Amino acid sequence: MKTPSKLNDRSSFSPLPLPLPSNRLLWAVGSTVAHKPTGSRVGANRYQVVSPHVWVDTAPHQGPNSPEFFEDDVLPYLYLYPYRLHVPEVYGFCTDDETGEEILLLENVPLTATGDLLPSLARSWYNASAVRQAYWLWQMLELWIPFWKLNVASSLLSPENLHVEGWRLRLRELIQDGEPQIRGRTASVVRPSLANLAQCWMRLLPDAKDAIAEPLQALCEQIEEGLEYPQVAQRLNQLLLEQSARLPLRLQVYGATDVGRARAHNEDACYPLTANSQHQLHDDLAPRLTIVCDGIGGHEGGEVASQLAVQALQMQIKALLTEIADESEPVLPALMSEQLAAIVRVVNNLISAQNDAQDRSGRRRMGTTLVMALQLPQRIKLADGAIAANAHELYIVSVGDSRAYWITPEYCQQLTVDDDVAVREVRMGRALRQESLNRPDAGALTQALGTRDSEYLHPTVQRFLLEEDGMLLLCSDGLSDNELIERSWGEYAERILRGKDSLETTVRSWLEDANAQNGHDNASMVLTYCHVSSPLIDVRVPIAPPALDLKLDEPEPEPEEQVELPLAKPRRQGTVWRFMLFLVLSGAIGLGAWYSINPAQVRQVRDRITNEVQNRIPDTFLKR
Repeated sequence: MKTPSKLNDRSSFSPLPLPLPSNRLLWAVGSTVAHKPTGSRVGANRYQVVSPHVWVDTAPHQGPNSPEFFEDDVLPYLYLYPYRLHVPEVYGFCTDDETGEEILLLENVPLTATGDLLPSLARSWYNASAVRQAYWLWQMLELWIPFWKLNVASSLLSPENLHVEGWRLRLRELIQDGEPQIRGRTASVVRPSLANLAQCWMRLLPDAKDAIAEPLQALCEQIEEGLEYPQVAQRLNQLLLEQSARLPLRLQVYGATDVGRARAHNEDACYPLTANSQHQLHDDLAPRLTIVCDGIGGHEGGEVASQLAVQALQMQIKALLTEIADESEPVLPALMSEQLAAIVRVVNNLISAQNDAQDRSGRRRMGTTLVMALQLPQRIKLADGAIAANAHELYIVSVGDSRAYWITPEYCQQLTVDDDVAVREVRMGRALRQESLNRPDAGALTQALGTRDSEYLHPTVQRFLLEEDGMLLLCSDGLSDNELIERSWGEYAERILRGKDSLETTVRSWLEDANAQNGHDNASMVLTYCHVSSPLIDVRVPIAPPALDLKLDEPEPEPEEQVELPLAKPRRQGTVWRFMLFLVLSGAIGLGAWYSINPAQVRQVRDRITNEVQNRIPDTFLKR
């Protein structure tokens, strides 16, 4: 639970202290760092050299040094903080004792716990599967536009700079376009083009898997002939989905919430709510759809907002999936992201309208955070003409500080970035991460559902591919506070992914840990076990009935999923008006939920939401 004031900068807010490790591995960037002897000390004896460019901060509690103004080569790291899955972060600066040079220190670098660099892309490429090879290239393409705008696109053209951690592409550092040399090995490009990126891909072609080698070569040739970015994205996406659709997929899910030790009421809501269920309801959305919301506004405020958001999202996503099922061609990621953002804005306006109806203003306005995951079962036409029923796409939507994590036995990756003051200061280029965490209002939210009109709401929507076994964890900050996930994931991942514990046992045990260590707040989590290496038995779970009577229609029984790759005849192409009609109807569905709470305001809300949806229909629909 959060108070309304968490949305405002306020001196009374005191964030819980974050435990720092006893030492911190860093990547040093500077002209002299490669020559520092191993074991030597730098920066007034504070930093110890582990290996060339790899240093350890022996006094992390002191906080790193930071200049008053950031140079042009530092600002891109700050602006690209939303891409921290791939991009390192600025930790601080150190003055070289011998030369006086300001050395840039990076964290979140592709290093192992022992200080070794993770495998390079070039080294890992040969042994990777076809889908993973295509996935790495897709991530490079997604990063291309934001990098190009900040004049660091050369970072994607240096083989020595690209490393991988499982599915994830990671960069060692950012390379400014136009730099003469990168440590004497790779020259950057003054103003890189997509043709330069295609040339980089061409160097990987000899070791590309047969399934993607020929179409990838054709794509590279087309790029060099002038193919533009939208067409490149469309064709690479098709190649990626064709490969991922050939994998099996089984999802098992368990969700639970706990009031904690300090709160009288639970203002969290999650879907599916598997624990403490008194009725067994079969739901055709779980386990593909999972949601966690953390209410803002106190009892009868945050509690209403979080539950209303969860239930309205269920209905609208169900309508979206119905429309997607009629499409024979995959909806592109950019368009799907717009659809999901539009849905979230509709839900935002439902909550905002209730605030207006109850004359709630300022800090009294109720709202909720949101983290939602949708495994989208799009139909994909394969090279032989058959149709596969699921391309393994996973969309993550987030607003606020509820989080999503991807966990395997080897790593734990935070997929979302918090919408709080600390992150805002970094993204605006005004402060380093460590500095912004020391602000008294560091954890104050900068946005949440329902507190303002949707024109001020900017949901983050990300697309991933499920191509390895792992766990998707959605949770409120009652679980993630004090880096509890980062400190405990290894034990839980080992037990559940090795078949030693069930999902239920893992979720209950994790919530008990949250109560013991973060009991100051409600805690909620939904854990999805994603299995692609071989089919799993389809496990159904009981779904708890909604706490608020929003008059939801009784869900239909969940259909059986096919263990083998489902094939079918191609279905007819969907039309433009289907998606337009869906967006308009999604507002009406949300109004149905709202009607049972406050029927007196239904006309006002209906008009408001209908206008909102119509205004946000993307131009892309009209061009399909």
